[in-house]
Amino acid sequence: MSESPMLHVEEATKVFGGILALNRVTFDVHQGEILGIIGPNGSGKTTLINCITGFVRMTSGKVFFKGRDITGKPAHKIADLGVTRTFQIMRPYYTLPAYKNLVIPLFSPRAKRTGGWRGGGKLGDRDTVGIDILEEIGFERDSFVPYKLASSLPTGYLKRLELARCLALKPEIILCDEVFSGLSMSEIASMVPLIERLQMDGITLIMIEHRLRELFRVASRVMVLNFGEKLLEGRPEEVMADERVKTAYFGSEEVEEVMTYA
Repeated sequence: MSESPMLHVEEATKVFGGILALNRVTFDVHQGEILGIIGPNGSGKTTLINCITGFVRMTSGKVFFKGRDITGKPAHKIADLGVTRTFQIMRPYYTLPAYKNLVIPLFSPRAKRTGGWRGGGKLGDRDTVGIDILEEIGFERDSFVPYKLASSLPTGYLKRLELARCLALKPEIILCDEVFSGLSMSEIASMVPLIERLQMDGITLIMIEHRLRELFRVASRVMVLNFGEKLLEGRPEEVMADERVKTAYFGSEEVEEVMTYA
């Protein structure tokens, strides 16, 4: 893990019509780290990701990626730098086959500049590269699934498709908005090794999650948001033991259940 942060967020503040959604949130993420972000509904988690990735303009504050100020840049410019994100409500091109959803980001300036996914030199056939990526994240290559319309895919495949579209851009960091949400236990069991493999491949991850047991299997550090403010951050067991977290976020039974698992 590098000494200087890959991503530095400084006093991120966002006001929506007089409602303070984020209040001076500051944190760092280092290369190769998996940072979990937790908090109750409405605590500002998705707003924070939207601000970092350029989908929402902050009221005040700064975002730095690898020392470069990216505050206020449009989303496509931030993605072109290697900062990508998934969406809690999946946003595929529903009328296209799954693999064609990847051809579009493979035509992006970043994909052209970096030589395609996990490759150098010529980009090659984008259809084939798209199917390669889908196979890596759990689509069965020899089945008909990669060729199905995105509108016909179940939630588990759509979640993987979200990650695949990020990977098509050869990202340096992925911000995941509830990637485990809506999945069965067997789907989650197969998703966790995928997250771990992305980290081993050198990708940094920020993960918003309500599925705490699964998050704590992969995240080395957790930040808690509450009413738009950073409540605390630390190792999962430290966070769960903090009385402020128990009071502000969890019922006592849920804390005990998660801590027993941890």
